[in-house]
Amino acid sequence: MEFSIEFYATKTGNCPVEDFFDEMKEQDAKDYATVMAKLDKLKYKSNHHEPLTKSIGNGLLELRHVGRLNTRVIWFYVKGRRIIAVHGIRNKAKKIRKQELEIALSRKSDWVKRNAS
Repeated sequence: MEFSIEFYATKTGNCPVEDFFDEMKEQDAKDYATVMAKLDKLKYKSNHHEPLTKSIGNGLLELRHVGRLNTRVIWFYVKGRRIIAVHGIRNKAKKIRKQELEIALSRKSDWVKRNAS
């Protein structure tokens, strides 16, 4: 059984993760293709470990790619074998900045609040 991968959307329908990928595709098509292939690997639980992905706390995980710029896609699990990608980052730093984590946590909280059953 596979996991489904979904991108976070705001209440108004904006999809910042999709926007992140669109911009990445224009700027660095090779890294974009590699990150999308890695994201596709998340469909299988056997790939949910380092070096592909790692827990970063508060129920968030990151998919990592080292390329021209380091790329991280921050996501979380949802019941029903679902993965919700909430944020994308590209930088040269080894650590995720606090501001970026706060964005991811805020989006996770918003998603959970709007989708609680």
